[in-house]
Amino acid sequence: MTPRTARRARRTLPLTGTAVAALLVLSACSSSDDTSSGSSSSAPGAAKVSGTVTVFAAASLQESFTGLGAEFEKAHPGTEVVFNFGGSDTLAASITSGAPADVFAAASSKTMAIVTDAKDNASAPVTFARNQLAIATLPGNPDQVTSLKDLTKSGLKVVLCDRTVPCGAAAQKALDASGLKVTPVSYEQDVKSALTKVELREADAAVVYKTDVRAAGDKVEGVDFPESADAVNDYPIAPLKDAPNAEAAKAFVTLVRSAEGRKALTEAGFLTP
Repeated sequence: MTPRTARRARRTLPLTGTAVAALLVLSACSSSDDTSSGSSSSAPGAAKVSGTVTVFAAASLQESFTGLGAEFEKAHPGTEVVFNFGGSDTLAASITSGAPADVFAAASSKTMAIVTDAKDNASAPVTFARNQLAIATLPGNPDQVTSLKDLTKSGLKVVLCDRTVPCGAAAQKALDASGLKVTPVSYEQDVKSALTKVELREADAAVVYKTDVRAAGDKVEGVDFPESADAVNDYPIAPLKDAPNAEAAKAFVTLVRSAEGRKALTEAGFLTP
C-alpha cells in the first residue's frame, strides 16, 4: 500500500465489513502490481552488465570508440572496456585463431566476412557507419597536392595502406578507376600508421580516411578528391560467438548503434550508413 493510499484509508475509518473486503482486494492488486514492477528490472533482457568487454576495432575507430568506451563504463559502473585497434584483416585473423574478444568492428564488409565465414560471430553483422578517403599532406600543403593525380608527381613521397587492409583496398579502387599508378615509399598495415608517416614528415602525403585527417588536427592538412565517392567503406559490427562477456558485448553493440553512438561517429567525420 502506498503512503497516499494509507492516508486515505485512515481518513475513512471505521470501515464496514464490505468496505474492508473491497480494500483487501485493492491491496492485493496493488501488491501484485508492485511485484510485477519490481520484477521487470530483473528480467533476462535487463541483466546487469559487469566485468570487462574486449573490443577489436579498426584503427580508424580509435578516437570515436575510445569516447564511447568511456560512456559505456559510466553507464555501467564496474565495467571496463578494453580496445584492440589495428588493421581489420589482422584483427579478423586473430579472432578466427581464437583470440579472446567480445566484439568486432571492421572497416569493411570483406574483412568482417573473414569472421562470419568462420562462423565466429554471435549474430549477423550490422553496418553502423561509413567512411570516405582523403589525402593527408604536410601542414600548409607545401607540395600543392590538390588531386589524386598529383600523387603521381615525381619525387613526392607517398604512403598507402597495404592493399589487404580496407583503407588500402579503397585507395587502390580509386586509383584503378582513375587509371592512375602510384608507387608509394611504403605500404602500412593500418591507416593510423600511414597517417603517422606524414605527421612525422617521413612522407609528403598519404591516402587515409577523412576521419583520420580530422582527428590529426593541425598536424596534417586534408585534401578531398572526387574519386573517393566511388570507394566508400561500410563499417560492420558484431558480437562474437565465443565472447567471454556476451552480455557486455551486446550492450556495447547497442551503444554503438544508438543515437548517442551515431552522434559520436558523425562528429568524428563518419558517414551514416
